[in-house]
Amino acid sequence: MGSAAFGVVTTPALAQSSDELAAAGANSQPAIVVTGSRITNPNLEQSSPIQVVGQDEIDYRQATNAEDLLSELPGVIPGTSSTTNNGATGIATLNLRGLGTVRNLVLLDGTRLVPSTPFSQTDLNIIPVALVERVEIVTGGAASVYGADAIAGVANFVTRRDFEGLEAAATFGITERGDGERIRGDLTLGANFDDGRGNAVLSIGYQEVDSILQANRLISQGALGATTGLIGGSGTTVPTRIDGLQLDPNTETLVPTFNSFNYAPFNFFQTPLTRYNAYASARYEVTPGIEVYSRAMFTKSNVRAELAPAGLFGISLAIPLNNPFLNDTLAQQICANATVPVDPATCTAARTATDSSDPNFVAVPVTVNRRLVEQGPRRSSRTSNQFQLWAGVRGDISDTISYDVGASYGEVDLATALRGNGLRSRVEQALLATSPTTCEDPSNGCFPLNLFGGGVGTNIDPRYVAFSDVATLLGDSVTLATATGSLNGTFGETGFFTETPIGFAVGVEYREYNATRTADVPNSTQGEILGNGAPAPSFAGTYDVIEGFAELIVPILEDVPGFYSLQVEGGIRVSDYSNTGTSVTWKAGGSWEPFEGFRFRGIFQRSVRSPNIGELFLPQSIGLTGLTTDPCQLGNPVGNATLTAICIAQGAPSNTIGRIPAPNAAQANATSGGNPNLDVETADSFTIGLVATPPQVPGLIVSIDYYNIKVSDAITTPNPGDILVPCFGPNNDGNGTDPSACNQIFRNPLNGGLSGGPDTPGLFLGLTNQGTLETSGVDFRITYTHPVSFGSLNFDLNGNWTDEQLFQASPTAINRECTGFFSGNCLPIQPEWTINLRTTVSIDDLVDISLLYRWIDNVIFEPIDPTPGILERFRAIDDASYFDLSIRSNVSENFDVTLSIFNLLDRDPPNISQDIGPSSINSGNTYPGTYDPQGRRYSVTGRLRF
Repeated sequence: MGSAAFGVVTTPALAQSSDELAAAGANSQPAIVVTGSRITNPNLEQSSPIQVVGQDEIDYRQATNAEDLLSELPGVIPGTSSTTNNGATGIATLNLRGLGTVRNLVLLDGTRLVPSTPFSQTDLNIIPVALVERVEIVTGGAASVYGADAIAGVANFVTRRDFEGLEAAATFGITERGDGERIRGDLTLGANFDDGRGNAVLSIGYQEVDSILQANRLISQGALGATTGLIGGSGTTVPTRIDGLQLDPNTETLVPTFNSFNYAPFNFFQTPLTRYNAYASARYEVTPGIEVYSRAMFTKSNVRAELAPAGLFGISLAIPLNNPFLNDTLAQQICANATVPVDPATCTAARTATDSSDPNFVAVPVTVNRRLVEQGPRRSSRTSNQFQLWAGVRGDISDTISYDVGASYGEVDLATALRGNGLRSRVEQALLATSPTTCEDPSNGCFPLNLFGGGVGTNIDPRYVAFSDVATLLGDSVTLATATGSLNGTFGETGFFTETPIGFAVGVEYREYNATRTADVPNSTQGEILGNGAPAPSFAGTYDVIEGFAELIVPILEDVPGFYSLQVEGGIRVSDYSNTGTSVTWKAGGSWEPFEGFRFRGIFQRSVRSPNIGELFLPQSIGLTGLTTDPCQLGNPVGNATLTAICIAQGAPSNTIGRIPAPNAAQANATSGGNPNLDVETADSFTIGLVATPPQVPGLIVSIDYYNIKVSDAITTPNPGDILVPCFGPNNDGNGTDPSACNQIFRNPLNGGLSGGPDTPGLFLGLTNQGTLETSGVDFRITYTHPVSFGSLNFDLNGNWTDEQLFQASPTAINRECTGFFSGNCLPIQPEWTINLRTTVSIDDLVDISLLYRWIDNVIFEPIDPTPGILERFRAIDDASYFDLSIRSNVSENFDVTLSIFNLLDRDPPNISQDIGPSSINSGNTYPGTYDPQGRRYSVTGRLRF
C-alpha cells in the first residue's frame, strides 16, 4: 500500500513528456494531505498504511458507481453489490479484510456519510463519482481518528477542490452478449469568484444499468446439484407435493417420486439500476483566517431484483377435505399420510361438508410444496432518496494553528415494493371454497385456488392470481446529525531537536443516529408474504454519542547518522454512548527512516465498537440460511438410535423418521434478529512495514506492511456449521461434542424438516458478544515509472497475502479458518493471494495504453465441512486471471476519449453448483461477487472540458 507521502502515485497523469518525467523523479511528488489523521501538516507522515486509487485508475475503470472502484482491490472482500439478487437490499457496501460491512467507514472528504441501513452501512452508490479526485483507503490506525466502527479501516472519497470550468462526460458500456448496458452522464460546473476568495461547484449526473439474466449465460441456465451434478433446483415444484408425496398428473394420485424446479434462469447476475445525483459545494474567505463552507448532496436511486416464481415452500396448511378440486382418492391419501391420520369413514364424511360450519367439516394439517408459476417471477423495487447537508467555518488562529467547526445532517429514505409473491392468508382463504368458482369468504374478490390439478402452469386460474398478487410496501428511514469542532496545527515552527515541529489535533464530536422501519401488515407478519424468506416488522431505535479526541505526532530526530527521521505518534478518543456507556479508543505508533528513502513504520490500535441500531433493535424473525444437507433427512437416522433421538427431541414427529425432507433449494429456516442486551466489542490491531523510495532508482516506490486484527467479544451470529457440527458430529451421525447445541435447532412439526412456515424456527442464529474474529496478512505494492524516448512506462503491482481468516462463534465453537477455503461457512471467499498489476504505456501527450491484470488464488472446499456427497469437481476452484485493456487519447486540447475492454479473454466463472453457500452469495452456480459472470464487455467514455 502507498504511504502518506507516496500513495497517490498509481499511474502517470495523461502523458507527460520524457523530459518532464526525468526532471521530476520519484521524490519530487507534491506533498498532499491524506486520510488517516486530523493533523494536516504535510511534512508529518502518518504511520498508517494507505492505499490510493488515483484519477487515472478512475478513468480507466470508467466506473458507473463507487463500488466499481473498490470491489476488485486486493484486501477487499465482496459485500452487497450489483451482483446480489436474492437478498438484494438496493445498496452496495464495503467489506475490508472480510471483517464485515459494519466494521469499516466510508467518508466523503473526511466526513461521515449518513448510513443507508439501520446497521450503519453506507451505500457506495451515493458517492458523486464525477467529482472524485482519488480514493484513499486506510487499513491501520483509523479508529481513534474517525470512530471505533473503523476497526478494519476507512475508505475516504476525496473530491476535487477549487474546480473551475465545465466538464461534461458520457459513458456507454455493453457486454459482448448484448446485455447489461451501462449509461452514465455527468455535467460539472465550477467557478472561482472575488479574486479567488470563493469557489462554487455544481455537479449533476444520471446512471442507468440494465439487467443481466442468468438465463442468458450458459453456466447459470440450470441449477446444478452439488451431489448429482445434474440440473435440479428446488423441491417446491409443479405439480403439488403434499407431505413429501407428489401429485401424479396422469393418475391424479400422490406418488413417492417427485421432480424439481429449475429456478436459476429467472435470476439476475446484474441487478438493474437507475440513479440521479446532484452535488454542490461552495466556500468563501470572509476575511483572512475565516472561511465559511457548505456542501449539499442528493441521490435518488432505484434498484430492481427478480426471483423465480413464489411458492408454498413446505409450509403447513390445513386442507379442507371438501375442497372442490380434490378427488376421493387424493382425499383418502391425505387422510392416511397425515401426521395425525384421519380414519377413512371420517374422511369420506368430510367430503360432503357444505362449508366450515358443517359438523362433518375436517381440515387436515399437511405440509405443501407448490411453485406458483402462474403468478410469474417475484419482483422487488427499492427506491432510495438520500440527502445530506454540511456547513461550517474554518480558518487560522495563528501561523501554526487552524480550526474547523461544522455540522451536518443527512437522511436516507428507502421504499421497497414487492409484487408477485402472494399472501399466505389469501391462500388459506382461497382453499376454503364451496365450488370451483366460489370462496366461502368472498372478501377482497376471492377466487378459489386449485392446488390439485395435474397440469403444469394451467391449473391456477388467472382470477386467483389477480386476487393473490397484492403489492406490499416497506419503508426505512435513517438519519444522522453531527457537530464537530477541532483544532490542528503545530507547536511552534520547529521541534525540540528537529526542524519539523510537533503536530497535534484535538476536538469534540457529537453524533445522533435514528432509524425507523414502517411496514404494512403483510411485511410485519411472519410467513405472510410467500417466498419472502423473512418478514420485516416495524421497529425504531436511536442513540447518540459525544466524543473527545486528540492526536500527536512528535519528530524525535532527523538528519543525523542512522536517523534521517524518527517520529512517534499517538491518538486517543473517549466516547460516551447513550446505549453502552463510556469507552476509550487509542493508537500508538511511529516511523524510523535510518537513511533517505527507507522508512519503517508501525502502529497499534485499540478499538471499542458499540452495537448499532439494527444489531440492538431489529426484531427477531424467521428467515433463511444456506444449508445443503440436514443430518436428519431421509434415511440418515434410520437404524441410528442416537441420531433418531436427537431429531425427535428437536421436534420431528416420530413417524417422519426416514422421510424427513432435505432443505428446500439448499436453504433452511433460521431465526435471527437484534439483541438489546449486546455490549461493546473490542479490537486490537497492529501493522508494521517498510516504505522504500531509493534515490538511486528514481520512480521506484516499494511498500510492504504486515497487519493483524483481532476482535474479541465480537457481535456476530454463528454459521450453520457452528450449530450442526457440535450437535451432530463431523460425520452427521449424532456423535457431537456439545449436545447443548442441539437445543438451537427447531424442526417442522409436521414433516420434521428445517424448511417451512412460521411454525418452523429452524436454526437459531442469534446475535451475541461471544464471537472472535481474527485476520492477518501482508499488503504489498511496487510502483515504477520510467521515462523513455516516446513518453513513459509505468508499472503498478498491488497485492495481498492473507495468512489467516478466523471466526469462532463462541468459546466452545470451532475456531474456523477460512483462508483459501470455501463452504457454506466460509463465504465470501478469502483467497490466500490476490494481485493486481497495471502496466501503462504513455505516448507523448497523445495516448495512454493500459493493461490491468488481476489474479485470484485457487481455493478448495473447507476440509472440516461435514456436508456429504459433494462431487469432486465442486470441491476446488482454480486460480483465476482477468485482463482489462484501456486506451485513453487526447483527441484535442478539450476532449479526450477512453476505450476499455473488460475481461479481455472472456474468462468463464467457475461452476460450483447451486448448493454451496447462501443464495445471496452463491448465485447461478458460481460466486458472482468474486468471479466475473458477465463475460467480455466494452465501454467508451468521452469527456469535454473547458
